[in-house]
Amino acid sequence: MNRHFYISNNLSDLESLEVELETIGISAAHSHVLSLDDAQVAKHPNLNEVEAVLRTDVVHSTKIGAVVGVIAATLILYIVALAGWAQQATWVPFIFLSIVIVGFFTWEFGFIGIQRNNNRFARFEKALKNGKHVFFVDIEPESDQILTDVVKKHTKIKPVGDGPSVPQWYIQMQDGFRSFTKIMH
Repeated sequence: MNRHFYISNNLSDLESLEVELETIGISAAHSHVLSLDDAQVAKHPNLNEVEAVLRTDVVHSTKIGAVVGVIAATLILYIVALAGWAQQATWVPFIFLSIVIVGFFTWEFGFIGIQRNNNRFARFEKALKNGKHVFFVDIEPESDQILTDVVKKHTKIKPVGDGPSVPQWYIQMQDGFRSFTKIMH
């Protein structure tokens, strides 16, 4: 999947683009609006805003923390094996320590990440502070031309680049959740 970014200062135009995309088969789970004015975005019910947790760098930082934790735990177990400490006692306390180390680094890096803006949206920080809104769409490469044709009709919306997308299963999960909530209402 590809992620295409667009920028506009008009939420109504972004909402009409969202509705148009849905009419041609690109579900709301494929597109999101990132804005610093959440109250205005909330007034546009057809816009799918970025979830609060995804505005932060918590996911990315937690992954890094888990990798650092695994490296630290491996290093601890390696030192224990070289020093022969496990033969004097048992491996149990050292394995437990390694598990705690992985958990600690994962948690600590996640805690740091929740306090930082998502690194994928850093390039839009200035535009967001200037009152603009970022609209992005995750689509399959074969639908790129369809998206381009639809966006051309909206002259106030400007393309500002591409980036990595979320996995297809994540979008399918969001679609399923939306269907479930519609049924339950």
